[in-house]
Amino acid sequence: MEQFEFIKKNFGFGCMRLPMKDGNVDLEETNRMVDYFLAHGFNYFDTAHGYIQGKSELALKECLTKRYPRDSYILTDKLTTSFFNKEEEIRPLFESQLEACGVDYFDFYLMHAQNSKHFEKYKKCRAYETAFELKKEGKIRHVGISFHDKAAVLDQILTEYPEIEIVQIQFNYLDYESASVESRKVYEVCVKHDKPAIIMEPVKGGNLVRLP
Repeated sequence: MEQFEFIKKNFGFGCMRLPMKDGNVDLEETNRMVDYFLAHGFNYFDTAHGYIQGKSELALKECLTKRYPRDSYILTDKLTTSFFNKEEEIRPLFESQLEACGVDYFDFYLMHAQNSKHFEKYKKCRAYETAFELKKEGKIRHVGISFHDKAAVLDQILTEYPEIEIVQIQFNYLDYESASVESRKVYEVCVKHDKPAIIMEPVKGGNLVRLP
């Protein structure tokens, strides 16, 4: 990803799950993890508004953005379908995400969990257009998507919105030829459209480290 050389090393810190203590994020342990991650030359962090019932963004504010200079990390957040139903709700949601994370811009902002059904809602609500406007305003550096569907659907999305800069896809050796995930075919669509890919589920939610 030559255009994204500011991402140091090809490994990210996903924040869908964080260490918990008494029903809340264990900030002391998360601080330790963040410090270790950055000290070893990594800088990419990924969250979403619904992760840990909204506690993920807040934990990143306490453990990352309050403690490190803004240029020392890359922060990705997402627009999730369950948090808006019309165009007018997107900007206030976005601003609340900036506040929750303690930043004034996101390096990457992804249209979350795109599939054929969600894509129609995002189009109806002009979610992509809103994200591109926020990019022009400097509140988003790069607009992308996270994707959960067949390759043909991704081809449609990237054809309709060539401004998309990056695609987060499920990719691991078990799903490579999966009829439901189509990892190989989805990746080939990224190549066809010259879009860099961010890999999620490299060990399939941990299942590939618990082999029988």
